[in-house]
Amino acid sequence: MPRVRTPEIDLSQVLQQVAREKDIEMDRWVSALEDAMASAAKKQHRIKEPVRSKFDVESGKFEAFIVKNIVEEVEDPLAEWTIEEAREEGAEAEVGDEILLPISTEGLGRIAAQSAKQVLYQRIREAEREKIHAEFIDRVGEVLNGTVKRFERGDIIIDLGRTEAIVPKSEQSRHERYSQGERIRAVIVDVHTMPKGPQIVLSRTDPRLLVKLFEMEVPEIYDGTVVIKNAVRAPGERAKVAVQSRERDVDPVGACVGMKGSRVQSIIRELRGEKIDIIEFSDDLVTFAQSALAPAKITRVSVTHPGEVPHLDVIVEDEQLSLAIGRRGQNVRLAAELINGKIDIKSETDVKGEVADALARLLHDAISDEPPAETPSDDEPLPWDKVPMVTPELAIALAASGYEAYADLADATADELQEVSGVDAEIAQAIIDWRDPKPSPVTVPGTDLFAPGPEVESTEGDEADAPNLNDDDFMAALSKALKESEQQREEVAADAAMDSIDQDPSAADADGSDDATSKDG
Repeated sequence: MPRVRTPEIDLSQVLQQVAREKDIEMDRWVSALEDAMASAAKKQHRIKEPVRSKFDVESGKFEAFIVKNIVEEVEDPLAEWTIEEAREEGAEAEVGDEILLPISTEGLGRIAAQSAKQVLYQRIREAEREKIHAEFIDRVGEVLNGTVKRFERGDIIIDLGRTEAIVPKSEQSRHERYSQGERIRAVIVDVHTMPKGPQIVLSRTDPRLLVKLFEMEVPEIYDGTVVIKNAVRAPGERAKVAVQSRERDVDPVGACVGMKGSRVQSIIRELRGEKIDIIEFSDDLVTFAQSALAPAKITRVSVTHPGEVPHLDVIVEDEQLSLAIGRRGQNVRLAAELINGKIDIKSETDVKGEVADALARLLHDAISDEPPAETPSDDEPLPWDKVPMVTPELAIALAASGYEAYADLADATADELQEVSGVDAEIAQAIIDWRDPKPSPVTVPGTDLFAPGPEVESTEGDEADAPNLNDDDFMAALSKALKESEQQREEVAADAAMDSIDQDPSAADADGSDDATSKDG
């Protein structure tokens, strides 16, 4: 039977054609093929020395060599020779030279061919991944359109045509559901070089997706007339966007909303019903914070810490508190992220209570002449003679039971005290009350600090309500309270003077004679 001759293949033309199809440089293909043939020759001849292959592009032939480096002292016998060893093989060389010993590349077996195939595939995959990385690394933040190809452990694999992308579960909105073959639009957030899986990472929750959608829908944003200063999202629920116009005649909020909301509605449909608050940016932090907390109406905003991350205290009416905070704190959290600060929201009732407590402490300190009691140390002995209802016999029994110092009585309960002989429930409670004294409340008679004052007309029309907590009313009430406090201090001083007169012996005798006269009469 005559042998069929296999037609020779021009490997150079094949490489050029594949390079054009894969859009990978010819040099990368030649380098990958040389590495593959070197691996095959090493496998075929069963050698451990380093092997190098060279491909002649013009002839399409391969050559393989064992590589030996000339050194003064051999550390790796498989890859290095001394000058004497090189001369024994008939080669003239100096230290630092390389000697190439040719080996045959004819008749490579199946195992060698398989090894060459694996090396070639690996090099080509690395070249393709490097090309994709170089192409998309500068496009981070752009929006891509693709088709849902498959699902892998909660991740969505997107077909982009030439390559694949992935939307991890962490970058998906929990309110969105996709099916295979459905079109999807997402923003590039990362391009990596890991050897497995798609390299391009997309996101449906990143705020940059919202910014890019506004750029696509609003011409004023695309040409730079309106600028998006910041954008924050609670994916699938609510988003806030701060915009500013570079021209006085252009309303930034109106430009983003569009005629009858046409522009913003298309973005809401793309985000599957996510609500969007469009806010006009302001350099004034207080004004910006009031707008950011929309739709709630704010009574007052004060900046308590104007540092790099400002802290703001916001006061709202009681009925506006839940609206300002939002569901699960969503509204205030997004507003804080939008202004890049921290926001504490309080109702007017809470603020009034705090002011009342502070004023009560102030008045208590003002009218109290007694110095603050010193806190005894833990190892100081207990003065049982000063404890109500404790007799000397009980004091001895308590000390014998281990209650000698303040530290011994600190955590004692009434039940534990009753275990001491002679101590009943009433005495135990008296000891507990002596240990934990309750401060007596301080009240200022005739003073209603937070009585509703006269209504103040709003200077902003019907959109703003007059605050209930008026500065003038509060200062007047505070002044009145301080005056009454001063009067009370004078009365206390007068009573003290009368007490000193009563303690004078001559005055006591005079009072006694008067009493006797009155009795005789």
